[in-house]
Amino acid sequence: MKLSVKNMVCPRCVESVSGILAGMNISNAEVELGSVHVDRKLTDQEMLTLSQRLQDKGFELIFDRETELVNEVKSALIKYVDHLEKEQNPEKLSVFVSRLTNYNYSYLSKIYSEQTGETVETHLIKMKIERVKELLGFEKWTLSEIAWRLKYSSVQYLSNQFKKVTGLTVTQYRKSDQKARQPLDQI
Repeated sequence: MKLSVKNMVCPRCVESVSGILAGMNISNAEVELGSVHVDRKLTDQEMLTLSQRLQDKGFELIFDRETELVNEVKSALIKYVDHLEKEQNPEKLSVFVSRLTNYNYSYLSKIYSEQTGETVETHLIKMKIERVKELLGFEKWTLSEIAWRLKYSSVQYLSNQFKKVTGLTVTQYRKSDQKARQPLDQI
């Protein structure tokens, strides 16, 4: 039995959900980003308890397919940001997301936009800017190096996107006392 879980998009989330299942004595469960695979059908009481415990930790069981697809796309986007940094020649976004979800990208994009009110690409830009903020906070890389890591075509393009998303220039952000960031799984 496969269960989809909303807001479960990072390794800490996987550990948390695994702990919930272990606490309920549900063994042989495979937990991965956005989903749980259980080797048997859960009883109504187990589903209710699981749903309650997940909600207590900020997660939610997903019961409709479109919400599940949006959750899968968000999980894929988090993996894509990591993919951009690690790969010399990363896959195109559409190919990457389609491969991970086993759905046509244009279909996913349509569902995503209808459900969230923004495009997949807009969401990716927000995620990349949050990653830029994180990298800036380390004070280890120049803006040019960060642009290269995240596969921006130029520092100017990164700077323009940063200003558009945050309302601040990179310099203003670096000088500010409030360096508000959002974890990628909460965007």
